[in-house]
Parts: sequence; C-alpha cells; structure tokens
Amino acid sequence: MTSPQPSPATQPLLGATEIRRLAEEIGVRPTKTLGQNFVIDGNTIRRIVAAAKVDPAETVLEVGPGLGSLTLGLLDAAARVVAVEIDPVLAARLPETVVAFRPEKAGNLDVVLSDAMRITELPGEPTALVANLPYNVAVPVVLHLLEHFPSLRHGLVMVQDEVADRMVAGPGSKTYGVPSVKGAWYSQMRKAGVIGMNVFWPAPKISSGLVEFVRREPPVTRASREQVFAVIDAAFAQRRKTLRAALAGWAGGAAEAERFLRVAGVDPTARGEVIDVAAFARIAEAKLPMTA
Repeated sequence: MTSPQPSPATQPLLGATEIRRLAEEIGVRPTKTLGQNFVIDGNTIRRIVAAAKVDPAETVLEVGPGLGSLTLGLLDAAARVVAVEIDPVLAARLPETVVAFRPEKAGNLDVVLSDAMRITELPGEPTALVANLPYNVAVPVVLHLLEHFPSLRHGLVMVQDEVADRMVAGPGSKTYGVPSVKGAWYSQMRKAGVIGMNVFWPAPKISSGLVEFVRREPPVTRASREQVFAVIDAAFAQRRKTLRAALAGWAGGAAEAERFLRVAGVDPTARGEVIDVAAFARIAEAKLPMTA
C-alpha cells in the first residue's frame, strides 16, 4: 500500500533561511540590474499559486525563477513548469533545488537559459504564465510573451504595484496609458491583490501588485497589430495633446488625422487616455485603403 502524497498546502517551501543558504552556496547576491527580489515567505507563494488558478493538467511558464521559491509551488500545482532564467548560475542550480525539495517532481521541470524578451520557442505549449517580474521589464516581457505564445490563455504576474495599476487601468484613469491599451489588445487584465515588502529579500521600497489576465480575441479590424500599436504609441507620446495634434505625424498632417478620427467615430479634440483599444483599432483601420 502506497503512502498518500502530501498536499501542496503541506509541502515545504523555501523560507528566508533556505533562500539565503542557497544564495551563499552559489555566490549569488541579488542585483538591482536584474531586478532580483527573492520571495522568502511560503504563505505568499501559496497565495500567488492559488490566485493564478492553475489547473493540475497545465504547463506553466515561469519567467525569472531565481532560487526556486515560486517554482516549487508551481510544480505542486501544475503538470509541468517551463522556467526561463537569464542568469546562468541560477539556471544551473534550479534543477538541483527541485531534486532536493521535490525529488518526485524533478522530471516535470524544463529550464531554459535565455532572456525572456528574446524567446520565440519553448518546450511544450505553456497555457499559463506565472511570474515574479522585475519592474523595469515587466510590461515588455508580458507583451512579448502574449504576442509570441498564443497558447498562453491566462496567467498571474507579480510586478511593482504602480506598474500593476498601469497594466489594469481603464480609459479615463490617470494611470491609463500604453501598457493598459496594449495589454487590452491581448487580454482582460485585473488587479488580484497587493503583496507587502517584507516577504522579499532584499526588501523592495514599494509594494508589489498581482495582475491576473485572461486572453481574449483582439478587436475585429482590418488593421494589423503593428498598425494599431503605432497609433497607440503616437497618441501617448504627447499625452497633453488632442488626438488631432498627437496623431498628425502618424497621419501625415493634422487635417488628415482629423479625417481619420472622424471616420473612426472618435472626437478629434479628445485625448488618447479617454478611448479604448477598439477605438484605436478603428483609427488605424481608417487610414487603410478601402478594399474593393
């Protein structure tokens, strides 16, 4: 008779002592350059994994696993974890940590030594993204992964709290901008919680926010994603300007910009921060030649 497997809630996770010991063993000091802040609280890991709503049959993509705090929690919840790590020392150590703490799960981990901003292929087809992301690359990484990996259907990322607010903001909000609109092209995003500073080593100077996303189809439009994103970039390059003025360079003049805006049903005197992604798609489409 086999003994029952421990539940994920009772499996040991890395705490402050283990994290510092692992870091010392491999000579790693968290660096500001890579935005490394390691989670040292098991309950926080359990909270993140629960909020991510990972199905036991899923393959999860984790970016920046670091010393493996979140990786262990994800291995408890998912069928497989693909971990993308830019630091070769951390990438080399991660499988050993899994063997030490979850020997029965060691075969369920793939480690990819790479910059997440450069990857276009991964082992298997991850369906969820769960990651603790450095604030300085969080938005570009999420947008890159959503663009190149359509298999990602949902996910949860932990980012600097103010970045989280920008990612989930809606039209008319003070924090609404390029991250909000481009994120909305791919998915519905919402804030799923706030994480305090004392669960990290080293402790950051600001709280972290959890952003949950669920992929959805982009607005129906003849314009390509690149064409729509060009309008978004132009509209927010000079936030204080009206769309008629802000889009003049993109359109080939203010009069042309106004014409495209009126075709799209958008007030030329409005500003970019008050319109949604569907309106940006209509503006991009208005510039395209009419099809026969």
